[in-house]
Amino acid sequence: MNFYIFFLHCYLVAAVLAAPLTEYSVKDRILMEHPDFLRVVEHSQNLVNKILKDIPDTHKSCVNHKNLTLPPSPESNLEYMESLLRIPRAPLLKGLSAEFTLEMCLSRISEGLQMYQDVLSTLHNRVSNPEKMKDMQADVRDLLAQITKMQDLGRFQTRMKYGGSGLASRLSGGFEVQVAAHLSLLQLQDFSQHIFRSLRNMTDTDPDLNE
Repeated sequence: MNFYIFFLHCYLVAAVLAAPLTEYSVKDRILMEHPDFLRVVEHSQNLVNKILKDIPDTHKSCVNHKNLTLPPSPESNLEYMESLLRIPRAPLLKGLSAEFTLEMCLSRISEGLQMYQDVLSTLHNRVSNPEKMKDMQADVRDLLAQITKMQDLGRFQTRMKYGGSGLASRLSGGFEVQVAAHLSLLQLQDFSQHIFRSLRNMTDTDPDLNE
């Protein structure tokens, strides 16, 4: 009896150790272990960290309404304004798997970054202190260039260029500009955090991004 239990225990341990940690394709696994790809991932992580670090200062320089704070104030109930201005949202990022491949992940990151380039470009022309916003736009552009490099290394198809948000036509006054800047930077912060976890997901053997 004891021998049987011991044998069963050893079998289960061996089965767990032999099981793949994730369901990456062979192509994705090889690409994510390539030194050139890893260098681009590292550079991208540095850029994401810079964006996250600079968002509070950018927000402070562009938004001065007392209820539009970062982190957001409980008093700032902006769902109606977000709907009215039709502030675009970035696509959802998930953990890499057989269903959500590396190509899909990079495509969604690229799509979101193109969108924020467009939004920040619009806001840069409308906010009272544009320099910080211009710098943020440049960082987003540089990050997008790194994502494109990863797509090129994987010989992945790239999606069509972002068609534009049309946000400028909905910014009728100074308050609308501040709300748009506040919401866009808040959402960029959230998207950047998800990008960072996706990039870490590309270098981890046991990814933890399952959203």
